[in-house]
Amino acid sequence: MTDTAATRKAALWVGVVFLLGAALGGVLGYTFAHRPVSAANPPLSEPERRAQRVAELTKQLSLTPQQTQELDSILLHWHGETKTIHDQSDAQVEAIRQKGRNEVRSILTPEQKPKFEEFLKRFDEERKRNPLPPR
Repeated sequence: MTDTAATRKAALWVGVVFLLGAALGGVLGYTFAHRPVSAANPPLSEPERRAQRVAELTKQLSLTPQQTQELDSILLHWHGETKTIHDQSDAQVEAIRQKGRNEVRSILTPEQKPKFEEFLKRFDEERKRNPLPPR
């Protein structure tokens, strides 16, 4: 085999390996980017998260059964306090959102308003499909 033929063959192999790597990378990238959220690890509910925290602290701190019960009560109480604040702020955010939407509506022409309402409908549906994580 001559030097030119060997160089061509090597260049061909490098090109083939490069293309296969790019194709495999594209397939794997697409697969991981578009896979559904794993059903094996669904988000934990608040009681489950609290129980997990209590168990972890009980183990790490060697808590007595009495301390474990008190810790669970404390976490339950403070979760309620923070949830109240979150609920109030969520209501405030929704009021601001509606105020902003009304301001936008006020500058639109009658022809633009149905298009804006359709946009809002799609936007709200997307928010429902991809909600924020539970608190």
